[in-house]
Amino acid sequence: MKLFNKEAIDPLKKKELRKDWLYLVLSGILLGISFPPSPFPYFLFAALIPFLIVINKRETLAEINRAMYLTAFIFSLTTIYWVGGFVVAKDPFLMISGFLLLFANPAVFLITSTLYYFAVKVFSRRVALFLFPFFWVTYEYAYMITDWSFPWITLGNGLSKFTLFIQIADLIGVLGLSLILVFINVLIYSLLFQNSERKIFRSISFAILLTLLLVPIVYGFFKLSESESEHKVVKVGLIQPDLDPYDKWSGGSIDGIVNEYLHLSDDAIVKGAEILFWPETALPVYLMSGSYSIAVDSIRAYLQRNDIPLLTGMPHIKFFGTKEEGPFDVKKAKESEMYYATYNSVLFLNPKSYDVGHYGKMKLVPFGERTPFVSHFPFLADLIKWGVGLSGWNVGQDTIVFSYPMKQIQDTLKVNGLICYESVYPDFVAEFCKRGTQLISVVTNDSWYGNTSGPYQHKEIAILRAVENRRYVVRAANGGISCIIDYFGRTHETSKMYEKAVVVGDVRLNNEITFFSKYPNLISKISVVIAVWIFGLFILKKVNTPRKKTEKFES
Repeated sequence: MKLFNKEAIDPLKKKELRKDWLYLVLSGILLGISFPPSPFPYFLFAALIPFLIVINKRETLAEINRAMYLTAFIFSLTTIYWVGGFVVAKDPFLMISGFLLLFANPAVFLITSTLYYFAVKVFSRRVALFLFPFFWVTYEYAYMITDWSFPWITLGNGLSKFTLFIQIADLIGVLGLSLILVFINVLIYSLLFQNSERKIFRSISFAILLTLLLVPIVYGFFKLSESESEHKVVKVGLIQPDLDPYDKWSGGSIDGIVNEYLHLSDDAIVKGAEILFWPETALPVYLMSGSYSIAVDSIRAYLQRNDIPLLTGMPHIKFFGTKEEGPFDVKKAKESEMYYATYNSVLFLNPKSYDVGHYGKMKLVPFGERTPFVSHFPFLADLIKWGVGLSGWNVGQDTIVFSYPMKQIQDTLKVNGLICYESVYPDFVAEFCKRGTQLISVVTNDSWYGNTSGPYQHKEIAILRAVENRRYVVRAANGGISCIIDYFGRTHETSKMYEKAVVVGDVRLNNEITFFSKYPNLISKISVVIAVWIFGLFILKKVNTPRKKTEKFES
């Protein structure tokens, strides 16, 4: 038996393969350069066409998946090249995990191509092609719900700068935008490269294409013309200290850092801020553990003196007498019989009360903040640790909304605090809105990755959350980008990367619940049902086919 097939490939076949390879690379590049900070999201409407040309000629599952992997790899490399912090190059584990992610991330795209192959075998290439958009959304949704999810390059995220088109996200969300984009690619490909004997099919395809292009634009035009004057207004102060995160976690004067925050907060209050936001892990300590009473007293006295609340990112620790009292992932203290849990948290400090609101981050960055599958394989926690000590956070337990009575608006302000990466998850953010938040806040620290595409992409992703839920979004970032985004996805006051800054501006509070906020998983559920249906039909066909052959032979 030959292990390797060294049969010569026909020169024409070689030329055709090179051409296909270039098509696949071209699709990956077009997808990648459609994402921020590039100002050209419009490539997304045709970026998949070269890829579709190739897979339409592929026969086997392996051939189709190889084509998908190559396009997805180029897409990932072009878009999230920054994930390992290679520019900063200060943590070996971060660089290694980022490098591995660049190769692992494209493998998840194979869900799409595998389902396409199943559909080809069950129906035909033409039918499979028009089911392809649902398979793409199935992959995007599946990537959001795994323990090692990284749905950063969800296709709809690339449209954040196309303000007119994305307004329909308050109905269909970012996955709905992905569905529309892939359908548009499929329809253009079909009209240009697939011949149909019946003109009626081409006419229907053209009509659907126009509908998918025009309906979001018309909807967006009417949405953007709506008035927002009836909503109550609060002035926020966003503090951007621009501290080196590696230096901050290596030790230093906590009192000095607190004084820096309070000094910047003075500037915000002078400009009229009525609530303050400090960034993720504003201090590299468990502030409320009892060991930092001087810093706590200083912050409390400042808030009471200025009669202003503070929402801040902060590490937090909780202790438990027994394992049963703690969460499912509670940890055992090495030098005592106590159990504890540590959280990447948001704290809400009320100037009129000593009670501290607490929210523990629920969506943890795989490898960076939590090792995937560590609850099933605890030994992984000791094998994989980020050098700055951020890995190993416990998972937060509930979506908390903080309330604070504000005399300025004669009403109670309700605000949540997303922590960094959590703003990537549309259904997760919608849950806070259903629980009453009038204002979405994001505390983040994107300084780990240098002045690369990452921080700009993260900021733009928040635009989709604003539109989906029709909520203002405020971002308080350690080194940028801090900004205010209105509920149409337009950015107002903003800071630059790597500058010490104070951003102050008005936000309008909204209590209305959008269709998307009520049903955030509608598009994904429809897509998954179709995918499961196709998979089931494929399995049934595989099971029944040998039986039919046997029956025919016996007869």
